[in-house]
Amino acid sequence: MSSKETIITIIGPTAVGKTSVTIAVAEKTDGEIIGLDSRQIYKGMDIGTAQPSMEELEKIPHHLISIREPGESISAGEYAHLVHEQVCDIRERGKQPIICGGAGLYLEALTKGIFSGSAADLEIRERLNIEYDKDPNALMMKLTEIDPEYASIVHINNKKRLVRALEIIEITGKPPSEHFKDQTAIQTDNQSFCVILLSMNMESLENRIRERTNTMLENGWIEETQSLLKKYTVDEAHALDSIGYRQIIQYLNDEYTLEELEDEILLRTRQFAKRQMTWFRNRSNAIELNVEKFSSEIEIAKEIIAIWKKFSRRTE
Repeated sequence: MSSKETIITIIGPTAVGKTSVTIAVAEKTDGEIIGLDSRQIYKGMDIGTAQPSMEELEKIPHHLISIREPGESISAGEYAHLVHEQVCDIRERGKQPIICGGAGLYLEALTKGIFSGSAADLEIRERLNIEYDKDPNALMMKLTEIDPEYASIVHINNKKRLVRALEIIEITGKPPSEHFKDQTAIQTDNQSFCVILLSMNMESLENRIRERTNTMLENGWIEETQSLLKKYTVDEAHALDSIGYRQIIQYLNDEYTLEELEDEILLRTRQFAKRQMTWFRNRSNAIELNVEKFSSEIEIAKEIIAIWKKFSRRTE
């Protein structure tokens, strides 16, 4: 191991197969997996967030999975600190930490830091919340005009993130994308990140999204949502305002037929996957691996480990 500890970090769009590949890497490196996912942290959302199965959890220890109640919020900065704590704990036990997920903002907070403009103004936030409720399109257009780079990865339905971006602009006079350029990294001097971006042809990815969506619905995604709604409203649990859960709630309110529900989830997930790839290619400085060029997950794992070892030698 080099004097500057290098962490394997595997990212990619939803449904590309990150979990199974990362497990294969962990098995070959005596590793443990740290989740980097803004929804898998929540309890009771196993199906809709595609959390690792019991079989996968038994194979390799996973961390930061199902650790918070859906009614609790967590910032990218807080999540990055949690990841850092897990990295230290895993290393102290002589294991190799491996980060895996698809949350671009969390990755950026971890590898580049969080911007210092974390000040909040509750009056501004409340006003923006009211404006959003009246006309979310107007706020989206405003963010796009001021900060098109950041707006490209903020969905209009993500009220919290859209309002927060405009709040930061009003408080600091600078758009979020500029803050990210000035941010201070959480990482310490003795660790670096070897970031691997898993990708595949979009048509193939869409087929995987379709198969996974059908499986999740068959496995009880609707029932899982109903169970959560018995405990929380959408206003109480921001996590429920996520792709899939949002559409299922509309289905339960008789706004969609079952067929329309499936089509809507597929559409939203495809759009999300494309935004993820745009973000990762533009901002993550990752080494991209097309998983379709390999015959198996074991072969992908071997290639990732080879890249990691080469990367580690460069940082010595």
